[in-house]
Amino acid sequence: MLYMQQMRTLRRSFFFFLSAVLPTDPVKENYVRKVKNCVFSIAFPTPFQSRVRLVAVSKEVLEDILDLDLSVSETDDFIQLVSGGKIVFGSIPLAHRYGGHQFGIWADQLGDGRAHLIGIYMNRQGEKWELQLKGSGKTPYSRNGDGRAILRSSLREFLCSEAMHYLGIPTSRAASLVVSDDVVWRDQFYNGNLTKVPGAVVLRVAKSWFRIGSLEILTHSGELDLLRMLLDFIIQEYFPLVDVKEPNRYVDFFSIVVFETAQLIALWMSVGFAHGVCNTDNFSLLSITIDYGPFGFMEAYNPDFVPNTSDDERRYKIGNQANIGMFNLNKLLQALNPLLNPRQKQLVTQILKEYPVLYYTRFRELFKAKLGLLGKSEGDDDLIAFLLHLMEKTEADFTMTFRQLSEITQSQLQELVIPQEFWALKMISKHKLFPAWVSQYLSRLKSNISDSDSERRKRMTAVNPRYVLKNWMAESAVQKAERNDFSEVHLLQQVLRHPFQKHSAAERAGYSSPTPSWARDLRVSCSS
Repeated sequence: MLYMQQMRTLRRSFFFFLSAVLPTDPVKENYVRKVKNCVFSIAFPTPFQSRVRLVAVSKEVLEDILDLDLSVSETDDFIQLVSGGKIVFGSIPLAHRYGGHQFGIWADQLGDGRAHLIGIYMNRQGEKWELQLKGSGKTPYSRNGDGRAILRSSLREFLCSEAMHYLGIPTSRAASLVVSDDVVWRDQFYNGNLTKVPGAVVLRVAKSWFRIGSLEILTHSGELDLLRMLLDFIIQEYFPLVDVKEPNRYVDFFSIVVFETAQLIALWMSVGFAHGVCNTDNFSLLSITIDYGPFGFMEAYNPDFVPNTSDDERRYKIGNQANIGMFNLNKLLQALNPLLNPRQKQLVTQILKEYPVLYYTRFRELFKAKLGLLGKSEGDDDLIAFLLHLMEKTEADFTMTFRQLSEITQSQLQELVIPQEFWALKMISKHKLFPAWVSQYLSRLKSNISDSDSERRKRMTAVNPRYVLKNWMAESAVQKAERNDFSEVHLLQQVLRHPFQKHSAAERAGYSSPTPSWARDLRVSCSS
């Protein structure tokens, strides 16, 4: 049968060179402990004891990354693989050792406390993808955790990983979501109220799961030979533009990470995405979005938007993400310092100083595109800032303000009578300074050489999504899923796969409408 042939191909294409070239923990027993002098610990997933159901798959990840036909997902072999029930023959599942600065404080050893790297797959295009189960049981890094993830957080990660990809933002991907009848206990808001919820596992894939904390733990532990070994491996495998034999390779590596991190956070800001937990252990060295937890897409525009109720100090508010990027890169620099000579230390310090310019340059480019602006004008920064100020004062919806500016005609704007369908713009139009902004905006559009209003709108609708995974949309899907109704999960999959296109079912569901009243006080925490 076709699916059997495909599963055999998948198995043959798995390889596990990480454990062969990077040191693994000599202790093979799976108990929580302080781990030293290694990059990975061998740890096997813990199978669920009760019924396991596959509730969602990404057709694109299966077909375009894993070379599998969608029909394979209906087989028991597949469900066993993606739930941790069985591993590929010959596989050596690994849990990664890393540390990190959490909320600005060094937390020492962290690591994959509920995730298992089950293999690396090379697909038909010659791309290597690391396959990791999240929620698949305890590892030596589980600390006080049970190694499980729950349906709520797993569903959110599954949907958001794919949503971010289709928004054009570098991210890990999610291949599948399974849910079990095993009971998992969680105190969602850390108030002493334990509730039992379904356990779940996401199969997620990325080119690499190495993060800033992967290097930090080795520096803090004084394992400098291992630090050099790991860093050279990372450069050779994932940074083809850096010559691993070049004496300044660590400087070149750092320069790329600084540049790409600035690009990533500017992209986050362009869609109103707040990660929620921007610790160094959650920041990828490849500058992709990883570790989706209490994230949130900003609804009413607010630079102080904090999606994570656990963030009492508002450290990771959306308006502070660029600064946190600088903080995290500084921690990366400190991790590299023992390997650098005095001249190289000067170079990396200078590179880091360039980060704000890199970030604001990209931020400006993205927001100019969101406004349909071509060429350069001295007043562009002021025009962008002016609009954001009006949005903040009127609490206008971030996503729909830019989308509706993409759909409204210049003549409608000029008349200053905003049709009811453009409800977000109508909110801003109530501000006394709105006519002044419109006047500046229309004047600036006139400087777009060889441009037409239809071309402007076409260009803007291609970069301003109509749909993002707002917390209320995810919450609606979660509430239904907890009643074994996964219809909205599947609807969101369809809609978020094409976020720039109008979707009739999405319109009926209210995904481009104002936030429902029941959802205005939604809270999301780190508990998952």
